[in-house]
Amino acid sequence: MRHIYQQGSDLTAPVLVLFHGTGGTEQDLLPLAQAISPTSSVLSVRGNVLENGMPRFFRRLAEGIFDEEDLIFRTKEVYDFLDAAAIEHGFDRSNVVAIGYSNGANIAGSLLFHYPNAFRAAILHHPMVPRRGIPLPDLSDTPVFIGAGKNDPICSPEESEELERLLSDAGSDVHVHWENSGHQLTRSEVFAAAEWLKGISL
Repeated sequence: MRHIYQQGSDLTAPVLVLFHGTGGTEQDLLPLAQAISPTSSVLSVRGNVLENGMPRFFRRLAEGIFDEEDLIFRTKEVYDFLDAAAIEHGFDRSNVVAIGYSNGANIAGSLLFHYPNAFRAAILHHPMVPRRGIPLPDLSDTPVFIGAGKNDPICSPEESEELERLLSDAGSDVHVHWENSGHQLTRSEVFAAAEWLKGISL
C-alpha cells in the first residue's frame, strides 16, 4: 500500500497510523499526527480503492451502504500491511495507535471489529458502524476515542451512540467527544483527541 513513514523523536511513544477520508491521500492527516502526538513515529496509509478517482479504503454500494465483502477483504489487506510495515520500518507492532477520519475511521473501526490487538488505542473521527451482527474480539485493553458531530449528515448521532455501545460491550473504554457541527473535522475535536491520548495509560 502507498504510504509515508516518518520516524519520531521518541521511539517509546506509540506509532500513529493515519487513515484518510474519501478522496484524501497519505499526506492529509500528517498535521493531525503532529497536533496529537508530536514525538511519535507516523505511518500514513493511502487506501487502495478508487471511487470516481477518489482514494478510499473499501468500496461502498451507496452513501452510507458498505460493500461488506470488500470491507472484509480490505480490512485483512490493511491488517497484513501493518504487520509487514512494522518489519520493514522496524517499529513495535503492539504499540500502534490508529487515527482515522470518515472512511479512514471506518476501516480502523473494522480492524477493531475483526482482529484482537489490532491497535493499542484508536482515535476515530466521524466513524460509522462498520458491520453489524458479528461478535467482536475482546477490546478491554483497547481504549477508543470517537469524535462525533451532533449535526453530521453522514454519520448520525444515533450511529455514533450505537458504535459506542458495541465497542463498550466488547470491553473497550470508549470516550465520545461531541461537536455542535457536521461531518467536518474541527480544531477543537483534534485538541480533544490529543488531550484524551495524553490522559490514557498506554
